[in-house]
Amino acid sequence: MSQSRTNDALDSVHYTENRYKMMENIRNIGRPFYPHKFSISMSLPSYALKYGTVENGYIDKDSTISLSGRVTSIRSSSSKLIFYDIFCEEQKVQIIANIMEHDVSTGEFSVVHSEIRRGDIVGVTGFPGKSKRGELSLFIKSIVLLSPCYHMLPTAISGLKDQEVRYRQRYLDLMLNDESRRVFKLRSRAIKYIRNYFDKLGFLEVETPMLNMIYGGASAKPFVTYHNELDTQLYMRIAPELYLKQLIIGGLDKVYEIGKNFRNEGIDLTHNPEFTAMEFYMAYADYFDLMDLTEDLISGLVLEIFGSLQIPYHPDGPGGECVEIDFTTPWKRFSFVEEIESGLGEKLKRPLDSKENIEFMIEVCEKHDIELPHPRTAAKLLDKLAGHFVETKCTNPSFIIDHPQTMSPLAKWHRYKPEVTERFELFVLGKELCNAYTELNEPSQQRKFFEQQAEAKASGDSEACPIDETFCLALEHGLPPTGGWGLGIDRLIMFLADKNNIKEVILFPAMRNVKQQNTNKQENDSKLGQIRV
Repeated sequence: MSQSRTNDALDSVHYTENRYKMMENIRNIGRPFYPHKFSISMSLPSYALKYGTVENGYIDKDSTISLSGRVTSIRSSSSKLIFYDIFCEEQKVQIIANIMEHDVSTGEFSVVHSEIRRGDIVGVTGFPGKSKRGELSLFIKSIVLLSPCYHMLPTAISGLKDQEVRYRQRYLDLMLNDESRRVFKLRSRAIKYIRNYFDKLGFLEVETPMLNMIYGGASAKPFVTYHNELDTQLYMRIAPELYLKQLIIGGLDKVYEIGKNFRNEGIDLTHNPEFTAMEFYMAYADYFDLMDLTEDLISGLVLEIFGSLQIPYHPDGPGGECVEIDFTTPWKRFSFVEEIESGLGEKLKRPLDSKENIEFMIEVCEKHDIELPHPRTAAKLLDKLAGHFVETKCTNPSFIIDHPQTMSPLAKWHRYKPEVTERFELFVLGKELCNAYTELNEPSQQRKFFEQQAEAKASGDSEACPIDETFCLALEHGLPPTGGWGLGIDRLIMFLADKNNIKEVILFPAMRNVKQQNTNKQENDSKLGQIRV
């Protein structure tokens, strides 16, 4: 296209102003303005399927087809012959506008096509076929501007690479980046596989409240809100666990939920305050059953998507070193306490939550330059030691098992080992994916652990949970032996999609506030305006 046609010399602000003036002129002269309906004959993928195998140079003038899509490219051979590429549903079709085939005069042809820009959504009607060079094409008789794009878009060559713009304006990212569309289609496919897996096992998908009178089911700081009519403080859920276990008590023996959890914590490469998780609960199962199921589920998912159990991953991003993750089962199992003691070369003090052991673990952290947590509770110190001595061993999928009771208030005591629980976490490349355990179903013991959590909260542990009397009452009605399991969907997708930033796998990730919206808009316009069309 010529520079006058593409407004290449204009910055993005003037480009937008000119487009608004153009559209106002179209409205004033009575031309079609944001049509309510355009009937298409078929989708672009269906068109490609039907006409993709015809011979080069073929035109079917006995058939009239209507298509629509977003204009991604405009090329002029002359004032009487213009080529467009339109794109929709991952399919491109070339549009050939020849004045000899158009249903308008020469002057009208020039006016209509001078109004089309890259990014516009158009409807076209014409004859199906292929160009002489073999490109799938529609030889059009008419073109209708269905919805204009008022902003100058980056070219396909330069792309949209600025992360801030990509995350804040995800529609632009999806419009311009094939890779982003691939990631979110992979995400959808993975979630569908997981849902189908549990449906086939006879699980019931359920929904539990996201607004809670009391929060629990995990160690995390909640978001707080207020309900005016009820005149009470409410919490965004940090986990659905306590509700789901009440369903098991009620006789729904196998339930699962895929949904959002909310934790008022930091934002980094693997944490977003709003994230997608799946939890399931299965009566008459224990953590051994759940480890077997986890191996079967995730290895099956990897094989379904990649056709292999070995996948490449770049922990430091696309330009960094590539490592191979092997999902071949069985996966390694590391005992939480035993691995810490192996790394230390000496035993932890007993009891694990004693003052003596807390002081010992503080000394160990200082000796090994491990950041001390706040508050310095036994649970938080044990978690720090595991991060240093155990989690780093988990390159390929590995289970860390048998966590101390003091850091697992909802897990059942181990049937053979003192002071630990029947709990496991799944780690890949040092990152947690799953957390599961044989559920604690003895009500007096559960109340005792809730009271310990309440004491920790009173001592300054903002992640400790209060006593949930409703759940304690439910437990007194009898929870059968049960296994419970939680999976971070976003982190799983990060590994499957080869992304090291959680924002890459969440359509609209949490972003830091911009002080002034106008300033933000000017910055974005400037970034986009530097990329000429």
